[in-house]
Amino acid sequence: MVAEPFAHTSGPRDAKVVVVGEAWGEQEELTGRPFVGASGQELTRMLTDAGISRKDLLLTTTLAIRPTANNMDSLCASKKDVGFNYALAPLRQGKYLLPEYLPELARLEAELTAYPRNLVIALGATACWALLGRGAVGTLRGVVAHSVGLAPGLKVLPTYHPSAVLRNWALRVIVIADLIKAKRESEFPEIRRPQRQVLADPSLVDIEDWFNREAKDASILSCDIETANRAITCIGFASSTTSAICIPFADNRYPGGSYWPDHASEVTAWRWVKAALELPCPKLFQNGMYDLNYLYRMGFRVRNCLHDTMLLHHSIFPEMQKSLGFMGSIHTNEASWKLMRHKKKEEELKRDE
Repeated sequence: MVAEPFAHTSGPRDAKVVVVGEAWGEQEELTGRPFVGASGQELTRMLTDAGISRKDLLLTTTLAIRPTANNMDSLCASKKDVGFNYALAPLRQGKYLLPEYLPELARLEAELTAYPRNLVIALGATACWALLGRGAVGTLRGVVAHSVGLAPGLKVLPTYHPSAVLRNWALRVIVIADLIKAKRESEFPEIRRPQRQVLADPSLVDIEDWFNREAKDASILSCDIETANRAITCIGFASSTTSAICIPFADNRYPGGSYWPDHASEVTAWRWVKAALELPCPKLFQNGMYDLNYLYRMGFRVRNCLHDTMLLHHSIFPEMQKSLGFMGSIHTNEASWKLMRHKKKEEELKRDE
């Protein structure tokens, strides 16, 4: 039996933006409305700080019930107890939502699909699990993605639940940054990724052409290395926000683990790297001291090292994290490339089975 849609929501039903929480707390249970307790009050304050009016949003929860002792595990059981033909992923390892609560998911899906929506803001692990198929909110937050669980295809932006903020105040600035991004994303329903041209697996001719066409007269050149076993595996250059090249060296796809077919070709590729690093234009790094240490050990002297995105970000937002993945979620609209890498590994493992 499907729970009645909109019976326990607040805000306009046809709102373009829906905020989905986890489950009820004490005050929500008393009133039958979401986000009316301490978490709801903090949500209102963070929305206001982000320039969003709560009255313009439809607010709901994944489960319109209160877990025992506010513990989501009380609504779950083991895989054996729910049945091995159970289709849903676990909320967390070994914890599956009991079948008796599945009507709550049908109710939420009906609320999400009753009217056209531009964005769903998923607050907390349970909402992420219901909409994105996994509850790793710390990994998923800040990056818009299509729902793959309930209401497939809706644009979702996950972030931490206000209750997590009340437990860890350092998360508050991150949630506000995510909500500012949500405000921008609320203007349109589609996901708009930046368009870029990245030249991968280049030949020596490709490298020479890119150097002469993009790098030689660039106003700034971004540089980044990847390493393994204390050696550079590849180096990337970007001459603008839309054009980049990745020059590989170590590559396990090829015999001997080298991308280049012979020593002479690899030496020529390194010479193009040297030429790029010695260009007079300013160089931009992310955590450049790491990259420069490797480049210095190989005999390269990088000319005009001027910018470091990690240091610049940290100087402006010292209270925030400064990893590249985190900065990407704040400052860009890229997909979560770290998750894409893990997904590729999972697909490779499945092919090997």
